[in-house]
Amino acid sequence: MKTRFTLTMTTAAAALALAAGAAHAQTQGVSKNEIVLGSIQDLSGPIAGFGKQVRLGMMLRVDEVNEQGGINGRKIRLLVEDSKYDPRNAVLAAQKLVNQDKIFMMVGHIGTAQNMAAMPVQFQKNVINFFPVTAAREMYEPF
Repeated sequence: MKTRFTLTMTTAAAALALAAGAAHAQTQGVSKNEIVLGSIQDLSGPIAGFGKQVRLGMMLRVDEVNEQGGINGRKIRLLVEDSKYDPRNAVLAAQKLVNQDKIFMMVGHIGTAQNMAAMPVQFQKNVINFFPVTAAREMYEPF
């Protein structure tokens, strides 16, 4: 029986497959051999126990996908930054992931305030904010 997390990561992989299949070689974070994903987690703040486990779970699933040949022959590289559950650190992490590491997609970014602070950085470069870990209405309204 698949866990919700495994199902979510499988869904993410399917979304990446569709996006990667149509992606041009010049798309940020997508090359002939690789798709670069980013995630911002709390690795040293008040919910670090959760953030560290999320990071390990995502890394496990990425390893599984890569062992099966990746997505359309492209290996996934997952980069995880620590926000310390602070919106200011989330902005810095997003700037690094988007501008320096040139990620294709932000996945599983945790926290409402952290997502709200980081989204302008991502959207400026058309980086998708996929499956933010928050139930806040601001994550889906307006569509």
